Amino acid sequence: MAAESDIVLEADGLEVRYAADGADVLAVADVSFRLRRGECLGLVGESGCGKSSVAMAVMRHLGARGRISSGCIRFHGQDMAGLSPAALRAVRGKRIAMIYQDSQSALNPTLRIGAQLREVLAELPGAEAGAIAQRITEMLRAVGIADPDGVLGRYPHQLSGGQQQRVVIAMAFLAEPDLLILDEPTTALDLTIEAQVVELLARMRDAHRTTMLFISHNLGLVRRLSDRLAVMYAGQIIETGATGDVLDAPRHPYTQGLLGCIPRLDRGHADYRLESIPGQVPRLHDAPARCAFLERCRHARAGICDRPIPLRGEGDGRMLRCARWPDLDPMPDAPGAAAHASVPMGRDGAPVLVLDQVSRIYEVRRFLGLGKAIRVGANRSVSLTLGPGETLGVVGESGSGKSTLARLVMGLDLPSGGHITVLGDDVTGVVVERRSAGTVRGVQMVFQNPDSTLNPAHTVGFILGRAVSRLGSTAGRRQREAEIDRLLELVRLPREVKRMSAASLSGGQKQRVAVARAFAGRPRLVVADEPTSALDTSVKTAILELLLAAQRESDTALIFISHDLRVVRYMADRVGVMYAGRIIEMGSADALFAAPCHPYFAALLATLRHAEKAQAAPLPEDPAAGNGAGCAYAPRCPLAIAGVCDRLPPPSQAPAPGRVVFCHQPAAMLLALHAAGAGARAPAAAPAHGSGTQA
Repeated sequence: MAAESDIVLEADGLEVRYAADGADVLAVADVSFRLRRGECLGLVGESGCGKSSVAMAVMRHLGARGRISSGCIRFHGQDMAGLSPAALRAVRGKRIAMIYQDSQSALNPTLRIGAQLREVLAELPGAEAGAIAQRITEMLRAVGIADPDGVLGRYPHQLSGGQQQRVVIAMAFLAEPDLLILDEPTTALDLTIEAQVVELLARMRDAHRTTMLFISHNLGLVRRLSDRLAVMYAGQIIETGATGDVLDAPRHPYTQGLLGCIPRLDRGHADYRLESIPGQVPRLHDAPARCAFLERCRHARAGICDRPIPLRGEGDGRMLRCARWPDLDPMPDAPGAAAHASVPMGRDGAPVLVLDQVSRIYEVRRFLGLGKAIRVGANRSVSLTLGPGETLGVVGESGSGKSTLARLVMGLDLPSGGHITVLGDDVTGVVVERRSAGTVRGVQMVFQNPDSTLNPAHTVGFILGRAVSRLGSTAGRRQREAEIDRLLELVRLPREVKRMSAASLSGGQKQRVAVARAFAGRPRLVVADEPTSALDTSVKTAILELLLAAQRESDTALIFISHDLRVVRYMADRVGVMYAGRIIEMGSADALFAAPCHPYFAALLATLRHAEKAQAAPLPEDPAAGNGAGCAYAPRCPLAIAGVCDRLPPPSQAPAPGRVVFCHQPAAMLLALHAAGAGARAPAAAPAHGSGTQA
């Protein structure tokens, strides 16, 4: 057993309260844990369970309304509450670093990236400018930035969201802290960059014996990085133990519920139905006098669960806050809820969307508008057809062209070539403001961040009423109110929400309102661009089920764009895989996930499986384009044929009816290879290329 001096962080009976609405709100209740050097503790649970409040309490950054009302936090044995402002400044950022979910809040918009990174190392004794510059460059490369010299001269707004987050991670590691707190650090990143960052964190922890507190909704990443896991609910730790033990055999009904919300990779929504945890996390003013999960638990029993439940050790390294767990059945291996009615493929009816060789080419300059302009293909020769009631999942890394495709369909951008037909109308050169009222009503969008699309000052009733008036066919106040009530029922929100402002809603409630607004005109096509990426596991499941229910009611076609392959597997009838602006593989979700054909999609699936099995995967760099003549994926492809893949465009192959793949390797060989797992590897690191032209 490690010595007491090896303990880096200790929470002892921690209680955190916030002043709100004239009363104290209890955010953290009697939380205790110890973290030794080099150890990582994962904190999981729904939004509002107190995870971030624990992290902010460690940093003593609870704001004017927050306070530690009981217990203490000790860092290397020193009570954080007793530190003077000067001593606290000496600890923050140097001995304790934190990586937040929102990278924009950690970067100064008025300073170039290089200046902000140099600030981290400026106070190191004897640091020379040359050594600092070299260390910064090496760290940027380590977090997956292929062009560090170019990034150093840019401002934060000139970087993508993924690049911003990688800069923040580099900034935290430059200080070589004893303790690193990670609060949802990979939410904004795509699958391969997410895997790269987690592997980087694991290597840094092992190399420097860095202690970590890892807060995440992604249980797969928690498994990869954390030694121990603590599940929080209503401010309490309700289950804790070795990460593998808790995730493989959860005992608390709440932990089982969280794991039951994770979609499977081997089945879609036609085979089973995801079940979200009913209800919401309660808002507490005092420590609960009974099981906090009682109102949402189907196993609750009177006389047993309606009294205070302590966190008790079970003798095998597990601790649990449940009075009934020995009587409960183990978590089932597969979801048991009834499946959704499936949508027949190739059903009758005119297509709602046809894209014919659609391209969108931008001319950009590499840095601050200077230098020779280069042509970047956000979309290149994209063709697809979408039928009534069908769901097309679109996957690919950031920069692959998914969101550009959505913007072209919606009329928020215009194509450089090709034709777009929506609901039978050719809208190729027509921006959304000039589209017919019927087309606008028939095509709607659900965005990733509802905060950017809902006016925080308006009530839900006003927001939905305006959508009903503009998009619906109701006449008169009574019909409009009835339609608003129908929409609220559709997304499982009570009618009382009509009087609430958007600002007062939770993230999940806001996204429900956004879904309701999108379906206000009973659209025939909805484009959903990362609609659940910022939501916790249970809320994400609820939104997915709402989208499916609304789709069935209106027979609406759906384009579902996501980095989350599990979510796409659950939602989609067909899947289109995009890389460097092109669709490189398309087919039924059942076929693609059972046996991926293109090496890129096989690599994406392998990356996900590596992360969830706690196995190391190679660290891919930023997607790099090949030359203009060959396959864009050739520089990263382990199966690339020299002199062929880098020079000739890949041919189209049809390995099965309704399936297409663009690759020089024979489709039959690829299917056999990837089905056997021999080709299941993460994308290899791509060399840097001077040209930004995408094939």
